[in-house]
Amino acid sequence: MTENFPEFMLRLNGGRFYARGRVLPDKGLNGSLKFLVLAGSPIRAEDTSGIGRYAAAQRKQLRADGSIRESTLLPGFLEATRGIECNSPSAAGSLVTGRSSDGLSEWKTAEGHPLVDYLGSWRPKHKAWLVRGNNVSGRNLVQQLWFPEKCVTLAASFLPQVAEEDPTKSVLRKYVQDGYDASTSYSQKQTLLDELHAFLTQMRPGDTLCTLSGDLLYVGTVTGDAEQVESEGGLSNVRRAAEWRLPGLPFEELPEQLRERLSAQHDVVDLTSVLSVVEGLGRSDEELAEEALAIELDPSTEVPALVARRELELPEPTQALADELLVHDNNWLREVRELLTDERQLVFYGPPGTGKTYLALKLAEFFGGGPEQVRLVQFHPAYAYEDFIEGIRPKEDPDTKEVAFRLTAGPLRELRDVAAKEGNRHIPHFLIIDEINRANLAKVFGELYFLLEYRNKSVRLPYSGDDFALPPNLYVIGTMNTADRSIALVDAAMRRRFAFVELSPRTEPTSGLLRRWLADQDRDAEPADLLDALNSRIDEPDFRIGPSYLMKKGVYREGGLDRTWRTKILPLLEEHHYGEGLDIEQRYGLAALRKSLG
Repeated sequence: MTENFPEFMLRLNGGRFYARGRVLPDKGLNGSLKFLVLAGSPIRAEDTSGIGRYAAAQRKQLRADGSIRESTLLPGFLEATRGIECNSPSAAGSLVTGRSSDGLSEWKTAEGHPLVDYLGSWRPKHKAWLVRGNNVSGRNLVQQLWFPEKCVTLAASFLPQVAEEDPTKSVLRKYVQDGYDASTSYSQKQTLLDELHAFLTQMRPGDTLCTLSGDLLYVGTVTGDAEQVESEGGLSNVRRAAEWRLPGLPFEELPEQLRERLSAQHDVVDLTSVLSVVEGLGRSDEELAEEALAIELDPSTEVPALVARRELELPEPTQALADELLVHDNNWLREVRELLTDERQLVFYGPPGTGKTYLALKLAEFFGGGPEQVRLVQFHPAYAYEDFIEGIRPKEDPDTKEVAFRLTAGPLRELRDVAAKEGNRHIPHFLIIDEINRANLAKVFGELYFLLEYRNKSVRLPYSGDDFALPPNLYVIGTMNTADRSIALVDAAMRRRFAFVELSPRTEPTSGLLRRWLADQDRDAEPADLLDALNSRIDEPDFRIGPSYLMKKGVYREGGLDRTWRTKILPLLEEHHYGEGLDIEQRYGLAALRKSLG
């Protein structure tokens, strides 16, 4: 068996040195195949805090008996004086690196293929798959072949006969390389490899099948093992027996999360994440509940298809929330809820101090059910696509302290992955983008512009190559400071995808906020009168002053109001009137305003 395994390498010191090893035929204590670290391999000298007790003891014993010693070629490193047998690839990785190691992914061939590709892989008991066949070299095999002959197929026109019954991805890679010539690009071969591995190895009898033909979705069940046959024109050389349920279901009537997964542009797509949605298609809640009773499902366990069918709904704003936020009318909160329900993304815009970020966070926590469902990021001029969605970034290994460039998910992708998890689809999740207008939005958003408008579609990400979509339960709330950039300068793409809600001293709920806050705190209303008088002297609405400057405890200590006015408010107005020769103190100072109020 192990004669089919190549030699593997594990990089050290940022890839400057490599340890070498081979898979052994016997199994270790944990059931994994044993692994041999070859003589002469460099070994890190220091143990890190992340190394396990067994690995640390093994390294100590091997140093004591001379199996590893100071390297004569690499100062500061050890080296193996003989081949060292380890219980698993991960144990071998820990021996070499002096830390906890995922050997299946860290040991790689010279071509960069991980060890896991050469092993059989675990899979869930029941999976669901989309297999496309409605346009294979211009022919609709779904109607012409799959339904009449009760099967599902892949073309695999040039794939040599596969001898293995359950081929690993590494085995299939060799067949693909042998069968497809140089006119097939690397990315095409990789896509074909992934699809063949899914069809031949991951797919099993009993799995659920989906396919599209015209505007209809058809569902079926895999009933046989994979086989290779000669077919007309080489259009269906790999096939499995399958039972199909007719008639089909209209695509436009399918649940949104299923339509999103069906938009992935591959011939074989894993639909297991929406298996419960597929299983509930065309069946009523009562039928699903009766079936659960018939199979004596644990009564404490909810029926997955019913959970997946649960409507996503934002909670109705309460009067208690309106009172907490000092909002003048609960109907305003209801309107925000309706905008989020309809658009799923909105922007609070207005001048400084109007409570945009505070309100966005409070509403997100209320609608999402707590702070766990809320993530905040702040945009700035240097913010980029790679920071927000995903990119290649320098990352320090927490154990070795080595820095290497790795594919790193940004906050949007991280929150999207949480929101899209099975069981989370009916729970709202919120991304707050503070100062959204301070970044170059076209540069940061990239394909997100498309996904914000078409939530039931997916796109291929340029770095990871993953199919990516925004689930319907991911909401985006941005805040925009109009003193930095007027809303009039927002591009049309942004306007079309976001609802815009003004928070300005000239309109509620902001115009009367300070007065309501002062009444709630049993304080004199003079600061509200002064703020109203100040804003009445500022001609441009985007530069008026919000109430939050005067909603802090420090303002109401002795001399606090005067200090806040001089150090917070007047400097903003000086910047606004820069170069005009205006006496700011005479026009906007406390003395002038108090005099105007009588």
